[in-house]
Amino acid sequence: MSAHDGHRRRLIRRFLEEGLDGFESHNILELVLFFSIPRRDTNALAHRLVDTFGGLNGVFDAPYKQLLEVEGVGENTAALLKMIPQLTRVYCTSQQEEKCLDSVIKAGNYLKSKFIGRREEAVFLVCLDAKSRVIGDQLIHEGSVNSAEVNVRKIANLALQHNAAGVILAHNHPGGLAIPSREDLTTSWNIRDALAPMGITLMDHIIVADQDFVSLRDSGQL
Repeated sequence: MSAHDGHRRRLIRRFLEEGLDGFESHNILELVLFFSIPRRDTNALAHRLVDTFGGLNGVFDAPYKQLLEVEGVGENTAALLKMIPQLTRVYCTSQQEEKCLDSVIKAGNYLKSKFIGRREEAVFLVCLDAKSRVIGDQLIHEGSVNSAEVNVRKIANLALQHNAAGVILAHNHPGGLAIPSREDLTTSWNIRDALAPMGITLMDHIIVADQDFVSLRDSGQL
C-alpha cells in the first residue's frame, strides 16, 4: 500500500468515525474528489478549487464550464461537484416530515429546501386541502415569477387537478434578498383575484433567498 493509499484510508476512516465537523474545507473537498479521481493525490486540487472559487459554496455553485477550466478537473469531477447541491436538495426535501402547512414558519421551512443549489430563479406551487395539508407540489417554471409562462391558467389547472382548497406560490431570488419586487406583488394580486371565483385561495406567496424567506401574507402584502 502506497503512502497516498494510506492517506486516503485514514481520511475516510476519520470521516466515518468523527463526521465532517472537524474537517477543513479543503479536506472535505479532497474526500469528495476521491470518488472521481481514484488514483491521484487530490489534496492539491482541493486547495486549487477552494482558492479559485473562495470556499466550498463557491466550488459547488460554480458553473460546470468554469470547473472544467481548473487544472486537474475532468468531466466526471465537474459533474460530481455539480451533483452535490442537488443531492442536498433532494435529501432535505425527502426528510420533510411536516406536511401540514398551517403556519408561515412551517410553510417557509418546507419551501426553503426546494431551492437548495438553484442558481436560477424557480417557481413552485404547493396545493393544500381544506386542513392546510400538502396534497401536491410542483416546479411550474424556471425564470422570472412575473413572466408569461407563470400564468393563472397553469396554476388554476394544477390546483383543480389536485382538488385544492388553497395554494402557496413560492419563488427564489438567487444571490439577492428575500424582498418582494413590485412585479412580485402585482403577480400575486393577479393570481389571488383570479383564483378567488374558483373557490381557491392563494394562501401565501413566499420568497426565498439563501436560508431566509419572506411571506407576503405575514407582511400584510397579500
